[in-house]
Amino acid sequence: MASLNGGRVTVAGAGALGLCIALELARRGTAVTVCDPAPVGDNASGVAAGMLAPVFESVLDPDGGGDLDFLRAARDLWPAFADVPIDRSGAVYRGDSGSAVRERLDALGADWRETPDGPFSPEDWRLDPGAVMTRLYAMAGRAGVTFEDRAVSADDTGLLVLATGANAAGPAPELARLTPIKGHILRVAGGPQTGPVLRAEGVYLCPDPAAAVLGATMEPGLDDRRVDPGQAARLLALGERLWPGISALRVRAEVGVRAATPDGLPMVGWSATPNVLLAVGARRNGWLLAPLVARTIAAYLADEDPGPHAARLDPRRFDDKETRA
Repeated sequence: MASLNGGRVTVAGAGALGLCIALELARRGTAVTVCDPAPVGDNASGVAAGMLAPVFESVLDPDGGGDLDFLRAARDLWPAFADVPIDRSGAVYRGDSGSAVRERLDALGADWRETPDGPFSPEDWRLDPGAVMTRLYAMAGRAGVTFEDRAVSADDTGLLVLATGANAAGPAPELARLTPIKGHILRVAGGPQTGPVLRAEGVYLCPDPAAAVLGATMEPGLDDRRVDPGQAARLLALGERLWPGISALRVRAEVGVRAATPDGLPMVGWSATPNVLLAVGARRNGWLLAPLVARTIAAYLADEDPGPHAARLDPRRFDDKETRA
């Protein structure tokens, strides 16, 4: 495998993973170019709710691949990684099956307590993706990162980090393992402005002074960004369980397409293609995992220990399963 040795690194993709990787590498003195033909924020990271939610992602999304300790470790990197606003109001569960959720919280060893609204955990945080992307662009630029409005090409030399989405092409056979997951999110004017994130099965509502964020559908295999009125209506109906009367408020629907691996965890590490590193397939936890992925990539390029979580993210883990099958 190649290592950095002072060369230039091209990062393909300017979502949460790509921006954090570029910033981490530039801080280490690496010359970095980020290539992305899309406008700023016109990607799954820009559409996302920005939740850093290890507890309820572990409880309510068993297909996400992570466990609570792993997701906690990723979340805990954020405050030192970047000076960005983080909402630490926590999250409360308001859905049915409350007893099962309480049992799962206890089994995981989560920090939670009972409230009149339901079980509440202070461990789940949130950031504003739009504001944080703007901040990361500025921080990366000051650190020396250059940005180019284009896709990577065969003319790019040096090391390449693929931090692209579900539909991206690239010189890595591992990209074929990614599955697109279409997701609708609704921006709700007049919804809750402050307080904890409200959670139930298949839905969450993030308070926001500008517009509360109601999300999110998970539509595997779909890769278009057209708004489906039926999906938006279904999501709005689920939102009634969290905030009665939300269906009467003004909403704006947005669509993002995430990339997912077979086990729900991203592929982070060397590709079978020489000089190519992968940072893809974060599913619905791109923002949560971004600093951890960035530091893992930087460690690989510096020939350092990539850390205790590297093996579970290694792209070669699927090769092993296919060989055994």
